[in-house]
Amino acid sequence: MALRFLLFGLFGWCTEIVFTALYGLGEALVARRRVDWALPGTSYLWMLPIYGGGGLLFERAYAVVAELPWPVRGGLYMIGCFVVEYTTGLAIKLVTGKIPWDYSHARFHLHGLIRWDYAPAWFAFGLVLEKVMAWIHAIAQVL
Repeated sequence: MALRFLLFGLFGWCTEIVFTALYGLGEALVARRRVDWALPGTSYLWMLPIYGGGGLLFERAYAVVAELPWPVRGGLYMIGCFVVEYTTGLAIKLVTGKIPWDYSHARFHLHGLIRWDYAPAWFAFGLVLEKVMAWIHAIAQVL
């Protein structure tokens, strides 16, 4: 279980870094700003255990929803991601006094903890994670 936790955490971390790099590129292109071709992506140290624990929760959720149609599964995963992001962000804020990923600047946010406009990304992330989960299980069995 510890290895799967680490693998889910690393997958989430890497995915977030790629997402933020590409999102920044898209923002620069749309706004016709100078593009930083270094494509800097960001994440937070907090995210490793959040993605790791979220992955283990995802395994249990998948076992329950696996037979549902993919649009329903994607919607449930999106809701689950929002719940995990909101609750962990709130917990970190209560402990440290700030939210690492403070979305207060965004147009569509809830308490600075989640962004509603990220719904499609979380929907897709959950469906991709179904496939990644199989790889993580295979790797964990080998190691």
